[in-house]
Amino acid sequence: MISVLMSVYYKEKPEYLKASIDSLLNQTLMPSEIVIIKDGKLTDELENVLKGYENNSLFSIYGYEENKGLGLALNYGVLKCKYDIIARMDSDDICNPNRLELEYNKLKDGYDIVGSNTKEFIDNIDNVISTRLMPEAHEDIISYSKTRNPFIHPSIMTYKRVILDSGNYMDCYLCEDYDMWVRILERGYKAYNIQDFLVYMRVGKDFYRRRGGLKYCKAIVSFKKKLYKKGYMSFFKYQKTKFATIIVSLMPGFLREFIYKKFLRK
Repeated sequence: MISVLMSVYYKEKPEYLKASIDSLLNQTLMPSEIVIIKDGKLTDELENVLKGYENNSLFSIYGYEENKGLGLALNYGVLKCKYDIIARMDSDDICNPNRLELEYNKLKDGYDIVGSNTKEFIDNIDNVISTRLMPEAHEDIISYSKTRNPFIHPSIMTYKRVILDSGNYMDCYLCEDYDMWVRILERGYKAYNIQDFLVYMRVGKDFYRRRGGLKYCKAIVSFKKKLYKKGYMSFFKYQKTKFATIIVSLMPGFLREFIYKKFLRK
């Protein structure tokens, strides 16, 4: 019994939301429920998309008037999920038809949290511009997490009990997922990244711009400092990743795009 958890807010495009939901309804292993959290008041167009699924018993739609951010929306959503297995999904991405089945099978192999590689696309999934390859084995995931986020958030499937035992999602701007994975790994839960591309992630023209600027830089550096202060990251790795973040975040957008495509993507 699988709950899929998705949060949506007013800036999302309705056609992207519909494509994302429809990909969940085309799975070889169907979810038992799809929990959608409306993070603040939505546009009429987004509301109309959600109304199209109101009579489908798979859907449980909740929300509130004020936008609270992804971390708090998912914290609320986890509590609303009926089933112990939770798969995350973003409101503009698209799942491969076998995503839930493959991840479910890995959980049943004894893992506690499972992710996958992803492809990034513009406009439609035939226009893939890059791929993201993640560490596969548990030990490699732990090592990777000492400097970078070891999972791609919308590819994750795990257990509700694992999330709650690790403190649930918190209000950690831009790092709510990384923060969660570290706490899960710290508690000794076993992790795995499937090496197939199970999720297509939509990227727009402002993709690289949104990964820069002073606000973005401060949020990432602050989180890395948190990891260092609690002993999860060494002083050397903290300094190395801090300065890398500052340089990449504050450089011109065209240079940031080059760095991402040359060194952080395939």
